[in-house]
Amino acid sequence: MQELDIAILVPCFNEAAAIGPVIDGFKNARDNLKIYVYDNASTDDTTDIAMAHGAIVRSEAVRGKGNVVRRMFADIEADIYVLVDGDDTYDPDSLNTMIELLLVEHCDMVTGKRIEQHDKAYRFGHRFGNQLLTSITRLLFGHRPFDLLSGYRVMSRRFVKSFPAISSGFEIETELTIHALSLNLPMGEIETPYKARPEMSESKLNTYRDGVRILSTILLFTKEERPFLFFSVWSILLIITSLLLGIPVTLEFFDTGLVARFPTAILAASIMMLAFLSLTTGMVLDSVARGRRETKRLAYLQLPWLSR
Repeated sequence: MQELDIAILVPCFNEAAAIGPVIDGFKNARDNLKIYVYDNASTDDTTDIAMAHGAIVRSEAVRGKGNVVRRMFADIEADIYVLVDGDDTYDPDSLNTMIELLLVEHCDMVTGKRIEQHDKAYRFGHRFGNQLLTSITRLLFGHRPFDLLSGYRVMSRRFVKSFPAISSGFEIETELTIHALSLNLPMGEIETPYKARPEMSESKLNTYRDGVRILSTILLFTKEERPFLFFSVWSILLIITSLLLGIPVTLEFFDTGLVARFPTAILAASIMMLAFLSLTTGMVLDSVARGRRETKRLAYLQLPWLSR
């Protein structure tokens, strides 16, 4: 078998303190790697340091990790793609194990499951948010093991070139996972050490803002990929609301023969109609979503797993 073309994709913004060790670490982990650093409008010396350490440096002016990843996936041709954050928190020595699992199991994505090596590696808010969002995603899309927000992933060419990449920010990891789950693609996971960021490197994540964006992404993809479930939940809530409003009015009518709260009766009936409309919408969109999944599956199957 010919030598595999492996591309390390490093999206970064103001990572001057961390980008050098990231590049050197992956160079030492495996030979014949191409390391691409995509600068996302940094204001420090990130690009100069990356070039000095031998990386191929490119840029994406539109802010947001999702925008950078979309540009990377479109521009770069390789057999295996390794997506890793440029903050020097992930372990380069895990790379060979992750690639081996991808090749042996014929996976399309292998995720690095983060194992904390330092108390400061994972803030409590980030840890709790990751666990909560991961639990929600497992409930909605299947109970397969994965670290939803891990920024360390090894992917096949087939996966990368058929991935739609809609997200613009840090919710891109959620989209990667949900895309693989919704198409039932072969996935794997390897435990990898996760360490604290370098002293001069600051996290770009905001626990609450980015948590809300990721949760919104999960709900959006639930509507897109599981519309019957999404609209059925709304239908049930509307039915319960309608019954709470309508049952007292109905009991009063049986007791007196009069409808004293006519506006309430109209409201209860209207909400019940909305409930059945929501259920019907879910049934129709479920058929549409099935067709979209089939189209994405066919696009995925048209591509070779590796380029050769």
